[in-house]
Amino acid sequence: MDAFHRILSRRELPEVDLTKGRSIAYSRTTTSRIMEVLDANGHGNVHGGVIMRMVDEAAAIVAIKHSQRPVVTVRVDRFDFLAPAYIGNVLYIYSALDYVGRSSMEVRVEVNTEDLITGEVRHVASSQLIFVALDANGKPTPVPPLEPADDAELAIIERALRRRERAKKIEAELKDL
Repeated sequence: MDAFHRILSRRELPEVDLTKGRSIAYSRTTTSRIMEVLDANGHGNVHGGVIMRMVDEAAAIVAIKHSQRPVVTVRVDRFDFLAPAYIGNVLYIYSALDYVGRSSMEVRVEVNTEDLITGEVRHVASSQLIFVALDANGKPTPVPPLEPADDAELAIIERALRRRERAKKIEAELKDL
């Protein structure tokens, strides 16, 4: 059986203890890759779409690790490009959970580049993505809660809760227009 069909045939998922919370640190990840000619446009800048794909993949790793389930991206709340990345730079993608709902997970991502010759490090992008965990039938399924391991993690979660409340208010106002 080839790899594609093996993935499609995998329907049995492990049991997940939904009473046992996980910390932000549990699923935090860093991904890195050197940017090559195929990643760039004619000016030598890395295509924004290349960075977006890498961000989506890195954030999905966080959500999958936390939930132990397949996930889908349901929303990109923000994607801010702050500076260009260039051919030859190493792109570092730092991803961590900010918030967990019943089946959804909000992942915060920061992207830095490093010029390996000069040592210059620059913050080039930031993003927030929301994923939903899926069961074996492709339907939303509950995920373990997010439990802060320390005061710093608690502050991140509380900030995310305030941001979500503001977003809900804005969405409600837009529906009334």
